[in-house]
Amino acid sequence: MLITSQTSDLPALLRSHHLSGGPSGETIIHDLSFAWWPGLHWVCGDEGSGKTSLLRLLAGDLPALQGTVDRPSDGVFWAALKGSEHDQTTVQACWDQLQTLYPTWQHALQEDLIQALDMERHRHKPLFMLSTGSRRKVMLVAALASGASVTLLDQPFVSLDAVSVRVIKDFLSEAAAHPSRAWIVADYEVPQDLSPNSVLTVS
Repeated sequence: MLITSQTSDLPALLRSHHLSGGPSGETIIHDLSFAWWPGLHWVCGDEGSGKTSLLRLLAGDLPALQGTVDRPSDGVFWAALKGSEHDQTTVQACWDQLQTLYPTWQHALQEDLIQALDMERHRHKPLFMLSTGSRRKVMLVAALASGASVTLLDQPFVSLDAVSVRVIKDFLSEAAAHPSRAWIVADYEVPQDLSPNSVLTVS
């Protein structure tokens, strides 16, 4: 793994200790010890390199084969709405369900994001009626409004229109200077117009 990071005087919000694991018992992530502090962080890698597996391990969605993860007491935001089990759930119901898990949910920000990402007209539709991009926006609204100390985002720009990409980038650009929350984004590479506090390349 290749690590490019800047130093920080802020305390770590999330820390892995000799973390190893992957889907179906594979070891895609090998012996990773790393810390993420407040601000914006990136996990880069090619297809199949383990980006999503790392996020799932950090969230506790995937059991580790070895090592541990220290998570903040108020939780880590991770939501995958790709599965068919969510197809009949309406957009608003998804947000309502996720909101119960995050006590610091930011309602005003949620409404601002719904407008900025053009999701008001989809609010009462079941997920199976949405395009791939709109379905991804459901997760993005929840992720950015959750108020969680650590938010994990997996390829947030995929299938989004240009206006929505700009909205998310503007949010993440401001997030880089946040004093008490961290956003960890997994994608193939860092966009040229964003400056994360650290970059971890998995291969």
